[in-house]
Amino acid sequence: MAQRAGLAAGGKTGEIVAKELIDRFPEYVKITKVTHNRVFAMVDKVGLLNVAKFMKDALDFDHITAVSGVDWLEEKKMWAVYHITSYSNRVTAEMIVELPRDKPEVDSVTPLWGGANWHERETYDMFGIIFIGHPRLERILTPEGTDYFPYRKDFVGGRRV
Repeated sequence: MAQRAGLAAGGKTGEIVAKELIDRFPEYVKITKVTHNRVFAMVDKVGLLNVAKFMKDALDFDHITAVSGVDWLEEKKMWAVYHITSYSNRVTAEMIVELPRDKPEVDSVTPLWGGANWHERETYDMFGIIFIGHPRLERILTPEGTDYFPYRKDFVGGRRV
């Protein structure tokens, strides 16, 4: 059987990962785009930890590459954005969790991937997204006591408007 370059025997492609996520979590995952080595999906915040645990344990996603935020000021929402990689399958998944802007809270994935610790802290510090269950959610780039989040779109010159 011919293999694509770099894909281990029995490995999973982006298409296979997407199908397995949809089959397992149809109520929590909506695939928005898929290629051979990329999966893009919206994940309901209620199911995030279960989806992430399945990705780690069953689909071999062994590294959290990045966690960040997006502020959609006019739409009154925020996104927590996760880039999670399976090195053995050479697939990266971008998982987006939509949050209400007035209460941007989502479960921490730090218990699954220790590397998420710093990413979640930076996202909290810059966007104000709360990662529930994070072992040490505190400011990392701005001084303690800072009462604004610099990457929010309503931030102007050191103050909120």
